[in-house]
Amino acid sequence: MQFIRRWSPIVLALALSACASRETVDNVQRDMDEMKTRMFKMEKDIGGMRSEAKEGIDKTIKDVQNEMDNLRKGSADLQATLDSAKVDMQVLTGKVDDVRLLAQKPADDLALLKEDTDRRLTAMEERLLKLDKSFEELHKTLAEAKNKEMEQAPDALYQRGLDTLKGGDPQKAREYFTKFIELFPKHELTANARYWLGETYYHEKKYDQAILEFQEVIKNYPGKEKVPAAMLKQAMAFKELGDAKSARYVYKKLIEDSPYTDEARIAKEKLKELK
Repeated sequence: MQFIRRWSPIVLALALSACASRETVDNVQRDMDEMKTRMFKMEKDIGGMRSEAKEGIDKTIKDVQNEMDNLRKGSADLQATLDSAKVDMQVLTGKVDDVRLLAQKPADDLALLKEDTDRRLTAMEERLLKLDKSFEELHKTLAEAKNKEMEQAPDALYQRGLDTLKGGDPQKAREYFTKFIELFPKHELTANARYWLGETYYHEKKYDQAILEFQEVIKNYPGKEKVPAAMLKQAMAFKELGDAKSARYVYKKLIEDSPYTDEARIAKEKLKELK
């Protein structure tokens, strides 16, 4: 009994010690498991960091390579520009040298060049003066020949006036008819030319002048075939001017003096229009 009592504390202590050791072992085991978990997580995080770092490094290297390529290209362009500038500078230098050589040319050569140029210019001016004189003489000769042709061919001059009037240029036609009357005052076509002269004014609606020219035909060439036509156109010109009284008088006069003409028939119709 005493033995039991003596050893009981020891056994109790050993039991307690055993329980304590077991708990410690469990705690240590838990700590180790937790540490393993942390280490695994750390390794995983470190792996992710390595991957991100590698990607960042790769991207940085790629960007650096692109920058290097751009720098190389820019350097090549700069070199090409410099080479072109050198060529331009060489060309410019050559031109400057040419100018310098020209500037150094002896003054005597320049004087000879100026003298030769002046001589050539003088000769050219003389030739131009001769040509101008020749053109004036030729123009004068042609004008004289034209006048002679007109004087020798009155019918041609008269026809030229008619064709010009029909072509719609009464002013130019008037020049031909006036020239005809001046050159051939006694010609059988002079009365006709005077009539057509009045027609040129009528075409331009210069009725006052037309009336005067038609009156010249009526007064100076009685019995000529253009007198009835001149009277008809004179009456029509009066009407255009608003002078119905004078127009009526000339129409009646035409009918009385030349009753069987086409102009008289037209005058009768025009006379009815005035009433």
